[in-house]
Amino acid sequence: MGDKCNPESVQRVVIFQERGSGEKKIAGIELYSPGCFELEVVSLDDPLPALLDEPENYLPTELKADLVLDFLRHPDLSAELLRRCQKAKIPLVATTKKYPVIPLVATPPI
Repeated sequence: MGDKCNPESVQRVVIFQERGSGEKKIAGIELYSPGCFELEVVSLDDPLPALLDEPENYLPTELKADLVLDFLRHPDLSAELLRRCQKAKIPLVATTKKYPVIPLVATPPI
């Protein structure tokens, strides 16, 4: 399954999950693409309040990745992660989000 991956083109993927929300997807990546990606998993397992005044305190200060996957459930964390990825020009793939803040954050300034 993993014989099509070129070891010289391994991409660094940082995966953000909340309380195991990305475990099945991570397992799928490892199963179907072994050796194709260098995975770093950032897990937030503590209960969170409904509103985070400073979501930046919950995420790593520096992002080094070719791609970021967002399996976070908290809208404040997802919005902050999107801001950081935009600033660093790192592509972000997020699970279906039903929070109105995400499209507003992704909209370019007028």
